Amino acid sequence: MGIFDRFKSNQAARDKAKGMSDAAEKQVNERTGNKYESQVDAAQRQAERRLGMDQDDSPDQQ
Repeated sequence: MGIFDRFKSNQAARDKAKGMSDAAEKQVNERTGNKYESQVDAAQRQAERRLGMDQDDSPDQQ
């Protein structure tokens, strides 16, 4: 089992990483004056998808 497989199976780590990802997105948008908001959002979604963070088990994500 690789490190990313362990990360994907650890919900607490995924939640923490999601919070950090959201904070980073907010900070980048603040520093750029939301000029690149759509590109930053797309990059965040792609990174979360590649790390398996977009596969939340919570029913409110549907």
